[in-house]
Amino acid sequence: MGHQPGAGLASHGGCQIPGGRMAMARAVLGLDIGGANLKAAHSAGAASLRPFALWKNPDGLSAALAQLIREFPPYDRLAITMTGELCDCFASKRQGMEAILAALETVAGRHAVSIWRNDGRFVDGDGARAEPLAVAAANWLALATLAGRWVPEGPALVLDIGSTTTDLVPLFDGQPIPRGRVDPERLRHRELVYTGVRRTPVCALLGPSGAAEFFATSLDVYLILGDMPENHSDCDTADGRPATRAAALARMARMVCADRDTLPEAEIQGLALRIHHRQLRLLRRAITAVSALLPAPPLVVVTAGSGEFLADKLLAGWSDSPRRHSLAQNLGPMISQCACAYALAILATEQSDDGP
Repeated sequence: MGHQPGAGLASHGGCQIPGGRMAMARAVLGLDIGGANLKAAHSAGAASLRPFALWKNPDGLSAALAQLIREFPPYDRLAITMTGELCDCFASKRQGMEAILAALETVAGRHAVSIWRNDGRFVDGDGARAEPLAVAAANWLALATLAGRWVPEGPALVLDIGSTTTDLVPLFDGQPIPRGRVDPERLRHRELVYTGVRRTPVCALLGPSGAAEFFATSLDVYLILGDMPENHSDCDTADGRPATRAAALARMARMVCADRDTLPEAEIQGLALRIHHRQLRLLRRAITAVSALLPAPPLVVVTAGSGEFLADKLLAGWSDSPRRHSLAQNLGPMISQCACAYALAILATEQSDDGP
């Protein structure tokens, strides 16, 4: 089972997806293979997240995947998306994609493997290798494609706030209408924002008023503010000490070249709050920029991710007052965190039998 707070196997009953076939038509396991986390979701509704530092241990990927998929009910097909190809343990995205596919083929056994592309199609391994950039970092489009079924008419927005990044995808009449398809384009158009609620270095948000060192991360901000639960067994932190509020206060104090002995707790908490507000401003600007490209303000915002708890604050006071469709509330917190993997599983159930 996963060790990150909230990680583990969660499930809900199979459901009818608007505009699609019954989600239980064929059993599919969706996998979203990132650089820091492995996420899996079954078309029957089970989901699990397992932290895995791919950049530190690329040779261990197949074993980690095998352990993860053993948690799930039987399935007929694997549906895959990946972002881990960007890890700096690989010389290029192509090399990263090849390594991830090799690990997958090791654990797939007799199961068919379908890889999701950034044009909304599934291909087999040969198809992925022929155009590696088309399968790199395409997970956002799977979620946006499924989300369009919940808002089949009018303008809408997908807001997926993760541990590392945030995805914003504009929808119109149930269809994704992004300006970018690959990450460099998506960064340029603010549809990809490299900030999240766990792994973002605080120095990236604090700027010149703090130390330009990897002393603390956004996880510490939300441990201090009480938005994320403590986990004494989780030591995937800036200093390797546990993910507790006490340790987070010490890490945060270092950001201004202080420590718990020299900086009162109230001041450390104030610093965390200031960083939190800077992250909110960063995301609000992106939301405004992406929403401005829609024919009208979004009527619905579909929210997902481990940072979905930020959505209420981000949308509060928005003059257009869109309705919120929360995956955590409608499908459960774990599916919200594994939303792209879940979307893949549902989309892949609808493939024709002669599909990849």
